[in-house]
Amino acid sequence: MFVRWTASLIVLGSLLPLPACADEPAYDIVVYGGTSGGITAAIQAARLGKTVVLIEPTAHLGGLTSGGLGATDIGNKAAIGGLSRDFYRKVGAYYRQPSAWKHGSLEAYNDGRKGALEEELWMFEPHVAEEIYRQWLAECRVPILRERFELKDGVRKQGSRIVAIKMESGLWIQGRVFIDATYEGDLMAKAGCRYHIGREANSVYGETLNGVQVAHARSHQFIKDVDPYVKPGDPSSGLLPLVQATPPGNDGDGDAHPQAYNFRMCTTDVPENRLDWPKPDGYDPARYELVLRNCEAGDHRIPWNPIFMPNRKTDTNNNFAISTDFIGANYDYPDGDYQTRDRIFREHVLYQMGLMYTLANNPRVPESVRAQFKRLGLAKDEFRDHDNWPHQLYIREARRLISEYVMTQDHCQRRIVCEDPVGMGAYNMDSHNVHRYVTKEGYVRNEGDIQVGVSPYPISYRSIRPQKAECENLLVPVCLAASHIAYGSIRMEPVFMVLGQSAATAASQALDANVAVQDIDYGKLKERLLEDHQVLSWAGPVRTAGIDPKSLPGIVIDDAKAKLTGDWQHSSSIGGYVGTDYLHDGNTDKGNKTVTFVFESTKPGRYDVRIAYTANPNRATNIPISIEAKSVSKSVVLNQREAPKEHGFQTIATLDLKTPEPITIVISNAGTDGYVIVDAVQIAPVTIE
Repeated sequence: MFVRWTASLIVLGSLLPLPACADEPAYDIVVYGGTSGGITAAIQAARLGKTVVLIEPTAHLGGLTSGGLGATDIGNKAAIGGLSRDFYRKVGAYYRQPSAWKHGSLEAYNDGRKGALEEELWMFEPHVAEEIYRQWLAECRVPILRERFELKDGVRKQGSRIVAIKMESGLWIQGRVFIDATYEGDLMAKAGCRYHIGREANSVYGETLNGVQVAHARSHQFIKDVDPYVKPGDPSSGLLPLVQATPPGNDGDGDAHPQAYNFRMCTTDVPENRLDWPKPDGYDPARYELVLRNCEAGDHRIPWNPIFMPNRKTDTNNNFAISTDFIGANYDYPDGDYQTRDRIFREHVLYQMGLMYTLANNPRVPESVRAQFKRLGLAKDEFRDHDNWPHQLYIREARRLISEYVMTQDHCQRRIVCEDPVGMGAYNMDSHNVHRYVTKEGYVRNEGDIQVGVSPYPISYRSIRPQKAECENLLVPVCLAASHIAYGSIRMEPVFMVLGQSAATAASQALDANVAVQDIDYGKLKERLLEDHQVLSWAGPVRTAGIDPKSLPGIVIDDAKAKLTGDWQHSSSIGGYVGTDYLHDGNTDKGNKTVTFVFESTKPGRYDVRIAYTANPNRATNIPISIEAKSVSKSVVLNQREAPKEHGFQTIATLDLKTPEPITIVISNAGTDGYVIVDAVQIAPVTIE
């Protein structure tokens, strides 16, 4: 069950014979990794008249695009062009065929989503994506080597050039330019290129959203206190499974840990195509005690996020405190050998399948939650050679190249705009949780989740190629040079397809000019990219970066440093906020959510208390706020449909303090009649004229 590495050779298209002479290149361009980015790289190379081979170590093509992520993470469709856009046009053409629909129709599906009927379709079933890729590669006569083609035994180099790579089967494959399109960056690493794993410290690139993020980790969080010990209240009894004893460290510190992985399951609610959740071999109910305690503590949210696609199927992702993300189980994956990775893959299958079985069947799970997990089950007609389970683990990040130009938070927020774009990023700066640990109070908490919006921004050519001294004939469009938080925005399948195509174009031009990939004429590259309808610039609306709290007068505490009760959501939809984003209550669970700001010590004097928020007609008019100090206690009500008067802040009270004393300000959603927004609180001295 779930054997990933098998022995066979599969060839599609016209496989060119490998030369007997090791000194003679077999191919102009060797693409290692049959991910979505590898596929577009191979297709582009073939279209440009180069001999090319696509190598994929597993049995399937398309990576995550055909491995369950059918609800495309896109950010802004207008930022996607070239072959990537063509793929979604092919998806649209497929679903325009009445024969593609077993349940419903394109018109009914699109109307249900209240969207215009476009040429492209951005939602699709996994098997459809893989079939489109297969046909596309066959049309371009791209030879494909699959299975037993792990890059296991090394890379042969002459100086700073790769001349051949050796497969696990013993076969050497020679080439003139290589493209590493794997999620793991295996070829890049074996070629001797520098790379990073995990989160850089904020200080490395002058960022604020990198490194450990205890204060900022608000989404996918516990909303009630949950005891982590085998015997509740007794630390000596040991920790429950799924909880780490080691705290993550100080905010902004770096670590070597990637964000959590999971499987994007394809489920359905069509009875004749739905499987009941299987009880996996090796299932241990004790492993899910934390899940059950969280339910019993009152967290009755449905802990997953199924998004419906054509034919009543879903792309199902992680959601809330304990879900499909297997937090902390992937630390050894990026640098692991194939046996280590296979073990981690299997552990993720066991964890996630066991979680589904538990949530559907355990009587300690609320009936309302169990009903949701019984309504949906694995689709019988997907992943048929893998027991209907996704064949691709969601490797959200592994290794990341370190080149002379690294994409960072400043690029995502357009403080820096590169001069040599080869594609655009447009998705949120998105990190899933990295740790689940015990707080000093003795409760469980997740750490690492970040969700901060961006406007489309260009991605530099220099970020997809190594430093010349390390390798001059390699391009890396998937594990490119980006900080953890910037990669969290870039790492989307449409972007990988864009960068894969651009990498192949650059490789072709390096061959034509007989120069290193670092020395090509960018002007000529840009000209060809535009000819191929790649999007390299953005003329639309641009999101304004948040206000730096340090630039404001008085004492300002941003929401990132406040204490939360309940499940608050991050947003940056409306500009003018302080810091990286603001919080809102989702207009739900009224009376159970608070945000507390504590000003530890304030000198004697007169102060205005000001609240920062962004006004909107959907905001609450009656937000209760309490202000407590040693010598004063006040309760006020704030109307957030009215625009704040002091440059994004609204004065809600004036305090006269006779002695130094702490001030505590609590914003609640009790009884409110709309969305409650929490951004920052300012204590500003009142100037006496």
